[in-house]
Amino acid sequence: MKFLPLIWKNVWRRKIRTSFTLLAVFIAFLLFGVLMTIRTAFSFGVDVAGLDRLILIHKVSLIMPLPVAYQNRLQQVPGVDLATHQTWFGGVYQDPANFFANIAVEPEAFLEIYPEFQVPPEQAVAWLGDRQGAIVGADLAERFGWEVGDRIPLTATIWQPADGGQTWEFNLVGIYDGEDGVDKTQFFFRYDYLDENRADGEGFVGWYVVKIADSSRAVDMSRTFDEMFANSSAETKTTTEKGFVESFAKQMGDIGAIMIAISSTVLFMFGLVVASTMAQSVRERTSELAVLKTLGFTRGTVLLLVLSESLFITAVGGGLGLTLAWVIVQGGDPTGGMLPIFTLPQRDIAVGVGLIAAMGVLAGAAPALAAMRLRITDALRRA
Repeated sequence: MKFLPLIWKNVWRRKIRTSFTLLAVFIAFLLFGVLMTIRTAFSFGVDVAGLDRLILIHKVSLIMPLPVAYQNRLQQVPGVDLATHQTWFGGVYQDPANFFANIAVEPEAFLEIYPEFQVPPEQAVAWLGDRQGAIVGADLAERFGWEVGDRIPLTATIWQPADGGQTWEFNLVGIYDGEDGVDKTQFFFRYDYLDENRADGEGFVGWYVVKIADSSRAVDMSRTFDEMFANSSAETKTTTEKGFVESFAKQMGDIGAIMIAISSTVLFMFGLVVASTMAQSVRERTSELAVLKTLGFTRGTVLLLVLSESLFITAVGGGLGLTLAWVIVQGGDPTGGMLPIFTLPQRDIAVGVGLIAAMGVLAGAAPALAAMRLRITDALRRA
């Protein structure tokens, strides 16, 4: 603690240079926080995806439908606990910019196969009893101010109503919640309501979700399912739910890898700025370092003093950047809901803190070692 005034004075001996260095580190870690938020948004749900749940889609493309008749055949396969299906609806609420996942499902099977979606018992019963009933995630309900009992209109973009027009009406009968990792921005409604009232596509579904008894047999079961429908008019491709979620997210590219690459490049570049600042600072006060050693400062003390200056700059700049990123996230999604989940995980905050420390140490290591090895006679000669 007794060296803090000395560290403070050395850091601010060139105020403009230090200020710009702090700004560079601040920007670097602000971008890191935002990029990790985007990365999380596009990979959300992967960690909670069930290994015992398999997804069957059309072999050609996810957008190609499958016959609803496949369900009975899947259910009869030994080792299958439950087979159900889901269909992407693609409706929008009030404005095309109000995008969110809305999917037609079988209510009873859905609630059984996805226990992580927590729906109050009375609301689950209401959903089973209402043909036009729908449940939504807590985050989605908060976004639009929806409450149980509201009438929700969605404008069709894929499945048009048989009676004309483009609007489908739903009764909001439940709001589901869940632990961390559960996507609470989705809208689920009954498949029978869709199938009975759409203009075309009757008897077809989007994909199948099959819960198997033994997750270790996922590969074998996937092969069995695909062989069942080989050479049919609608061949299938089966994968685990985790694999399905990952591949779905990567349709726009490997967002996670892109975000990591960008943040790594930014941190490396601004880390060089800090290293340059520290090297210049040490060169400017060669004679002062010699005086410190003359006064009895050990090599180790000099090393720690220079490293402390570097760590101070990265800790202040990086800490403020991460804090602002966290504040932005807490304020809600600034993209207007275009990202499925807008959150900065604690894991990434911890990684950010570790990177701040690593940048401080790495940027100050070379100048600190040079200061530690500096000979008093050589330093005074240069002065």
